[in-house]
Amino acid sequence: MPLRDDFSAALKTAMKSGDAARTSTLRMILAKLKDTDIAARPKGITAVPDAEIQAMLRGMVKSRRESVVLYLQGNRPELAAKEEAEIAVIESFLPAALDPAAVEAAVAAAIAATGAAGIKDMGKVMAALREAHGAALDMALAGPRVKAALAG
Repeated sequence: MPLRDDFSAALKTAMKSGDAARTSTLRMILAKLKDTDIAARPKGITAVPDAEIQAMLRGMVKSRRESVVLYLQGNRPELAAKEEAEIAVIESFLPAALDPAAVEAAVAAAIAATGAAGIKDMGKVMAALREAHGAALDMALAGPRVKAALAG
């Protein structure tokens, strides 16, 4: 079942159960998805594929994590808790992320598979990682590890 359908089904369930926080977050996701679809129209795409939806969700999680840090610095724990709750709902639609040891192993395997010898081959390694692991691998975390492995 496509992610798009998962959002709608989850929204109906949350509304029926009276879960206001989850309902609000799901409506926010659907609004962002509609914006993403509209932005893709000039390219001739009427509905973005699941891979782009997952990227959109990762972006939403990233911005909320940044907000949590700022709210905690500003001594606003209640707002940080709200953002954390939204992160939990958004991440429930993402595939499980690889743990740090698995990321290291994936980086080593990608470097070996591409025959990368130096930092100039970083793009090839990142492309191989993206193709092999897709949304399960957070590229923002993999990038520095690839760079360190190629530089060292």
